Amino acid sequence: MNLRRVPFDHPDAVKLNDQVQAEYHLRYGDGGDATPLDPSDFDPPNGVYLIAYDENDTPVATGGWRSQDTNGEGNLDGDAEVKRMYVIDAMRGRGLARRMLASLEEDARAAGRRRMVLETGTEQPEAIGLYTSSGYEPCAKFGYYRHFESSRCFAKQL
Repeated sequence: MNLRRVPFDHPDAVKLNDQVQAEYHLRYGDGGDATPLDPSDFDPPNGVYLIAYDENDTPVATGGWRSQDTNGEGNLDGDAEVKRMYVIDAMRGRGLARRMLASLEEDARAAGRRRMVLETGTEQPEAIGLYTSSGYEPCAKFGYYRHFESSRCFAKQL
């Protein structure tokens, strides 16, 4: 896996984001993730967006983090929020998501963030399994979906 830092609006990022949005829609029937995101959310040192490429230079996985501090949506000072973790169907089950997550944690830690947080949902049991097996624990709900019954939020100290 070749990880590259790219802007959130990079053509490969847009392509994979469209795919993950389609998957969210299939699982939840709601048109995809409505969380407001701006490409600048992922600009270092306040975040990063990564794409994993295979040996043929095909984009196969994405993930990013953005800085969050105390706000009206339940975040705390020093939070790094994971966004758009996704692996294409053909590459699942090979440990790419786990490696992507570890890279995001390392980058956020180096940027001085203290806690990695994320929100997923009940229709993504494989994501919940990845996060809990990577040391994430349930935390108080935060973010756009904090009032949704299907929302599950997790945190890990960095």
